[in-house]
Amino acid sequence: MTVASETREAVRREPFLHAALRAGVLNYTAAARYLDVGDEEAVAAALRRYAKDLPDPGVREGNVRVDMRSGLGECAPEEALVTVGDLSLGSGGGDHTAIVANGDCSAESLADVLARLSVEGVEVEAVGGTQGQLVVVVSRRAGIDALRYVEDALDV
Repeated sequence: MTVASETREAVRREPFLHAALRAGVLNYTAAARYLDVGDEEAVAAALRRYAKDLPDPGVREGNVRVDMRSGLGECAPEEALVTVGDLSLGSGGGDHTAIVANGDCSAESLADVLARLSVEGVEVEAVGGTQGQLVVVVSRRAGIDALRYVEDALDV
């Protein structure tokens, strides 16, 4: 395996480095040191070449609408807004709030939302999604902040 292929594989195992590389904000020497896959200078050069092959993060295009639904609690699966394992959450009184995004949402959108909520220290109770919709459930107290963070993550 070449240094370049080892470097690319190591970066793919570290999503935060991949995102920084794609955004053009990565310190190549520090990243090479962190990855520890070979000669630091060769790895830094491989990172520079890899960065040129990656698409720019760009601005999201499309339309997304974000809503907040408070008072979620356990319910029957057929009445649920989101079901994860044996837990079904829907309206009817409870201590949870759902942030629901509809429109041009994808798995990448969900990853961005979860990363933003994590950075802000918002604990996510449940999450679900399909192409075109994502649902993030948080405590009622965190609802309004979570709404703002989700809107920001989705560039709404």
